[in-house]
Amino acid sequence: MQIKKFIPNTITLMNLLCGSVGVIFALEGRPDIAFWLMLAAAVFDFCDGFAARLLHAYSDIGKELDSLSDLISFGLLPSVMLYGAMADAGAPRWACFVPLLIAALSALRLAKFNLDERQHESFLGLPTPACAMVCGSLAYYVFVHPESRLAALCGETWFLPVLALGLGLLLVSEIPMFSMKFGKGAKPDVVTQVKRIAFLTVIVLIAATTAILRLNWSLIPLGAFLAYILENLLFLLYRPK
Repeated sequence: MQIKKFIPNTITLMNLLCGSVGVIFALEGRPDIAFWLMLAAAVFDFCDGFAARLLHAYSDIGKELDSLSDLISFGLLPSVMLYGAMADAGAPRWACFVPLLIAALSALRLAKFNLDERQHESFLGLPTPACAMVCGSLAYYVFVHPESRLAALCGETWFLPVLALGLGLLLVSEIPMFSMKFGKGAKPDVVTQVKRIAFLTVIVLIAATTAILRLNWSLIPLGAFLAYILENLLFLLYRPK
């Protein structure tokens, strides 16, 4: 059946749709709903690649469509959510526009990814979904906890612009970062397996701590993806020969 060739692209379009609707909710001052839509987009982003491998339905248009969808869901959407977080916290108007750098640098990162033959099994630079999860979970948290210290920091002129600039530079960097997607090719090496196990262990610890302390669940993706960045930076300092 030729219809199977359209299944991965249909899933990818669901990613794009979730991101587009999420932008609307973010602009309407509902980053909580926008973050749920970002999470849904991430699920579709994972599933389209899985479906393509399962059905052997690879295509050049699917590759381009995936990047275009990711730009909306994991580039534009988190940028708008950070803009809203700063605006709601009373930050100066000019500073609120700085997080839009994430959208621009996400576009550059995705364009490079499509042309870079070195990134089949792992990444060079921070993946756009990881960047988006940091931004989205932070915006969600400060929305539901406007009295928190994090919310107060979002009102500062420097905090979110510095965060956005740091994440943006990581997006277009040449720093090796491991992938959590399985079944893409050859069996991962020992170092990659250690990185994955360490990351999963950290997620479990963060989730357990969040549950025990009865903190907001959005701290789990926030902490997990900050840990992902830190882990990759630490492994950069120690490169086994």
